[in-house]
Amino acid sequence: MSVSYAVLAVVTAVWVGFSGVSLARRAEFVVQPLVEYGVPRSWWGPLAFAKLAGAAGVLIGLAVPALGVAAAVGLILYFLGAVVTVLRARSYKTVVFPLLYLAPVAATLGLALAA
Repeated sequence: MSVSYAVLAVVTAVWVGFSGVSLARRAEFVVQPLVEYGVPRSWWGPLAFAKLAGAAGVLIGLAVPALGVAAAVGLILYFLGAVVTVLRARSYKTVVFPLLYLAPVAATLGLALAA
């Protein structure tokens, strides 16, 4: 495992974990767009859990690489779904936000697979 992978995995996990905690705590800057996109409130808890589980999986991947890869793949699918949700809502100016989470997860996966 390279130092760059370890650092990126930790930064990615913190970044995604922050997003999960923000959703779990119903932070206004997170839930207001979800309302605008038409995401049902009943989904917010499971979505927050998915982010937190993915962040934990990326961290655990430092010790168990296969789990880190699986978590990164799951997060990539999650954030691709977020991009689709934003585009379906025709909120083109905000599509960058899920991409800001997708990019480091994809980079983490790339480094994990390269190791």
